[in-house]
Amino acid sequence: MSRRGLREGPERTCALTRQARAPEDLIRFVVGPGDVLVPDIRRKLPGRGVWVSLSAAAVGEAVKRRAFERSLKTKVTVSPDLAAEVDALLTRDAIQALAMANKAGLVSTGFAKVEAQAESGRPAAVIAASDGAEDGRRKIGQALRRAATPKEIPVVAIFAATELELALGREHVIHAALAPGPATEGFLARWRRLVRYRTNDAGETAFMDPTESDARDQTKTEPVGPNAE
Repeated sequence: MSRRGLREGPERTCALTRQARAPEDLIRFVVGPGDVLVPDIRRKLPGRGVWVSLSAAAVGEAVKRRAFERSLKTKVTVSPDLAAEVDALLTRDAIQALAMANKAGLVSTGFAKVEAQAESGRPAAVIAASDGAEDGRRKIGQALRRAATPKEIPVVAIFAATELELALGREHVIHAALAPGPATEGFLARWRRLVRYRTNDAGETAFMDPTESDARDQTKTEPVGPNAE
């Protein structure tokens, strides 16, 4: 059964594909001041909304095909860089959520600390800077696989060191571990949403070439435990 089939509640229709989907599977847009189209990534802005699938490719195609204007039935100014602007907003939202997890005392940094926690199997997730050394990521992965408690731990590897430094308020952040807690779950939800957006929502948008590959491995988990391979 698909993700959509497992969900209940109101659905919205994608202005591009005309598919009815749950709100969390879409990006909402509203008409802002000056009749400018504004992304509403938290779905809280007032006004009539228009929805597009959670996919950078879908947003770009909606701009190209003037799907926003057709759906709203009015003239509206749409940025040609709308897909990139949504990506920046989703990234900022995730970074802010990581900062909240840090304020809640759920984030540890430093290679030695992260390696030890990874080997313990206790973190809810580990973070590796996208521009950090491959050797460091490999060693953290090995530590996860040595953990005694078998489970899968998400490895967040899409944020650059400068973004992590901004979120955590400290310099030279390459590795981090997140302890379980509501703030950590909030960050992970936003990270997964950003990855889905960048990877075209697992290829679920109807206009895409079905032979086109996607980058689903951005949402990595590392199996941990003595039998992990």
